[in-house]
Amino acid sequence: MLGVGPSNSHPRRRVAIGIAALFVVLGAGTTGYWLLGLPPLEALYQTVTTVSTVGFRELFRLDPATEIFTIVLVLAGVGTVLYAFGELLEVLIEGTLTDLVGRRRMDRQLEQMEGHVIVCGWGRIGRAVAEHLEAAGRNLVVVDIDGSRLEGTPHPHVVGDATEDAVLRRAGIARASGLAAVTANDATNVYLALSGRSLSPDLFIVARARVADSEPKLLRAGANRVINPQAIGGARAAAFLLQPHVAEFVDVVTHGRDMEFRLAEFAVSPTAAFVRSTLRDAHIRDRTGALVLAVRHAEGRFTTNPSPDSTLEPGQILIAIGTDEQLRSLGQLAAPTSGH
Repeated sequence: MLGVGPSNSHPRRRVAIGIAALFVVLGAGTTGYWLLGLPPLEALYQTVTTVSTVGFRELFRLDPATEIFTIVLVLAGVGTVLYAFGELLEVLIEGTLTDLVGRRRMDRQLEQMEGHVIVCGWGRIGRAVAEHLEAAGRNLVVVDIDGSRLEGTPHPHVVGDATEDAVLRRAGIARASGLAAVTANDATNVYLALSGRSLSPDLFIVARARVADSEPKLLRAGANRVINPQAIGGARAAAFLLQPHVAEFVDVVTHGRDMEFRLAEFAVSPTAAFVRSTLRDAHIRDRTGALVLAVRHAEGRFTTNPSPDSTLEPGQILIAIGTDEQLRSLGQLAAPTSGH
């Protein structure tokens, strides 16, 4: 049999080597029988029947030279055919089993996930969203209709049309905390927002809009927030041109991973330790070290640099800056107290 690559080489490479070797054997056999006196087509026919061990009939009377050549061709050809088809069968079986086991493992992982974010659309925006979510320690599931785009992604993923309820259910939408509809098609994102809201009324949905006209449609469909990458990019470019240091500081505090201080938000629970106290009486800075920069009220209004006499009410969102430890302490104060 013709030489082949090492047994631990990539399966597809071994298949390619086996097929190439088979063609070499067929070419050599055809050439040999042609030199021994057969026309080209009959030489190919004689080679195929010999290598495949069919042995339908001999096309001419064999002399000693032809018999010796046929013996060599049988030994080389049969071994090569068995190797090529064996490797091909192994790849098919391994691939099917691997895919099946992988899908079952993925399904079990998805069934156990809670509070995750579903990222629909694995393009540049989707990858950026996943990168920031991962940096923040959030679990996520990626959904894309093109399976080839998901090859190599380290995140749990579902291949399918995200506008189909069954696909979103498989991604665990009933247990998810958020959904990012960031495909390149505004109509698809509108449908995603509508489907996500109908399947999970409390889901926080962020949708991407390529054109300004799509923004109100996405909000009406159920999106909590709509982003326009072009508008955001333009605003950031202008901010860097006008106040580069301020813009960079906000960038680093919001998204930086190496800076000591960062921004975070906390919802004031009805049973929080400081609920209905003023900022002065709550002593947040003294108790946690974190600084409250703004308060978002239940109706959506912001109060920046709030007065010490501001009352902390349930449902408000505190936006604060501090170290991880300081922000963790503030989160514990804002959370429900035990026994409630």
